[in-house]
Amino acid sequence: MAASEKARAKAEKVVGKAAQAAGRATGNEKLIAKGHAAEAAGNAREAKESLKQTGRH
Repeated sequence: MAASEKARAKAEKVVGKAAQAAGRATGNEKLIAKGHAAEAAGNAREAKESLKQTGRH
């Protein structure tokens, strides 16, 4: 996994978790949903990069 892609995936996951926490604290369902979406995007990016690495070996 390229270091920049790995960092980007990790950042998306962290942002997603933070948005979810903020949404729960304020009772904002839209913010919770956006947090889930950002975290899912980070997970998908990480899975894509892992798959690319598996294909190289």
